[in-house]
Amino acid sequence: MQHLQNTVVKSGLLKQTCISVLRAGSDLSRLSGQSHLYPVAWTGIAPPRHLTLMSEPALDVKDLTISEPAAEAQPGATPGAVVKEKKPKKEPKEKKPQEPKEKKEGEGCYILRPSAFAIWEFITRFFDDAIKAMGVQNAYFPLFITEDVLNTEKDHVEGFAPEVAWVTRCGNTEMDKPIAIRPTSETVMYPYYAQWIRSHRDLPLRLNQWTNVVRWEFKYPTPFIRSREFLWQEGHTAFATQPEAEAEVLEVLELYRRVYEELLAVPVIKGKKSKKEQFAGAFYTTTVEAFIPETGKGIQGATSHCLGQNFSKMFHIEFETEEKTKAFAWQNSWGLTTRTIGVMIMTHSDDKGLVMPPRVAPKQLVLVPIPKATTPEDVRAGMVSKTAELAAALGVAGVRVTTDTRDNYTPGWKYNYWELRGVPLRLELGPKDMEAGCVVLARRDTGAKETVAWADVASRVPVLLDQIQADMLASAKVRMDACLETWLALRVKLVG
Repeated sequence: MQHLQNTVVKSGLLKQTCISVLRAGSDLSRLSGQSHLYPVAWTGIAPPRHLTLMSEPALDVKDLTISEPAAEAQPGATPGAVVKEKKPKKEPKEKKPQEPKEKKEGEGCYILRPSAFAIWEFITRFFDDAIKAMGVQNAYFPLFITEDVLNTEKDHVEGFAPEVAWVTRCGNTEMDKPIAIRPTSETVMYPYYAQWIRSHRDLPLRLNQWTNVVRWEFKYPTPFIRSREFLWQEGHTAFATQPEAEAEVLEVLELYRRVYEELLAVPVIKGKKSKKEQFAGAFYTTTVEAFIPETGKGIQGATSHCLGQNFSKMFHIEFETEEKTKAFAWQNSWGLTTRTIGVMIMTHSDDKGLVMPPRVAPKQLVLVPIPKATTPEDVRAGMVSKTAELAAALGVAGVRVTTDTRDNYTPGWKYNYWELRGVPLRLELGPKDMEAGCVVLARRDTGAKETVAWADVASRVPVLLDQIQADMLASAKVRMDACLETWLALRVKLVG
């Protein structure tokens, strides 16, 4: 696989690389009392580009920059001048199928096409069902925040100030007071929490909203990874006691791990952010962090924050206890975004395009009948009929199927088209397969092929899809583990 720092993932989901703005390292300190949260350091995978990213001492991004050696000046050239060598002409490559590019109307804002949004829907259904089972309810709060409310929590607003977008005009009229577009919803929701929570009987209050937010990023906007508008869920909860709040923080963090590992086949590590990296105004922040071996860098996957009583004191979220005394609520907030899709793409894609984990693939299998130009019409008709029959049987078995019967493209072109889109399995049916009563199944992740009898297709495909899902996670974990060291092992190396 080519080095992804210089590779653009060619896909209908992306218009440019997801790689360029990965965080320069993950500062994962050990969460006190939680033995299952492991502090780690990421290391690069191939000398001389071996990078070790640690919390202490902190590394500046410029320390990780790899300089290329300067070209040597040619004899007789002006001192300091560099003569460029002529590059050999490249052989013309066969053009891969491309989808038309959309016009960018807003820099840093991107379209989620149906295949991308379908992945997000799989994630939302899984997570929404899980939090509802915990007792969390969905709600919706306004998009706009007044300036005085946004400024209520000083540390919080300072953390987001550079990213806040402001509405200053209504038509042609300047507004008396500018209104902020939410970068996150603490300051929108908590004034209402103060009205709704008066007694211990009003607790816990556990709400979540599925929405969009705007953070006016000016650095390297990249699809899915860092954009000015993105989709997410944000949970905001309030409890009477600290132990209740902290238990939920870890319960949600485990759900985030499951989203990445069970749905997206992306291994992650749970941990606690340093004070410098934690959410603005939080008591502490926990995180799941993924790793992209091709770049030697970690990336934040999702965060679950314990806000402590900081926000409840600022917004006067106070309640009467069972002992008839006054107390401030303990609060949490937690969020997962469409960045999940970008992390999945970077973890699994190759030089052919996307590689989709079956559980979130909009289409899990594509049937491609491959008649020859000399194939008799009756055989061709039988092939189309058998394709429809197999598609129906697979649908009954719960497999998401599409059929490519276009006759204006060659089989090779079709294979390339669906490989580019990452469909986990391809079912080929040709004239010889019609004679033998079988099909050929080709895996997208490994390229391995197997022959399966018609009668066994509907039972074999679900099993193979489960195997692909497990193999993709195992393969990604092997790559991650090869680049991971514990602080203890690092200390032995560095200190002796």
